[in-house]
Amino acid sequence: MALLAMGGCISVKAPDKPIVIELNIHITAEVVYRLATDAAKTIENNKEIF
Repeated sequence: MALLAMGGCISVKAPDKPIVIELNIHITAEVVYRLATDAAKTIENNKEIF
């Protein structure tokens, strides 16, 4: 009976080191898309320059 009671015990202990969450977010695709769109509009509006 004592073994069954001990089997259900849960021990919660705080970690010694802080939890680190690394987020690797790449935003270059959006920036390149915006620059390409702006460049296309600029070229279209200034055809005589290009």
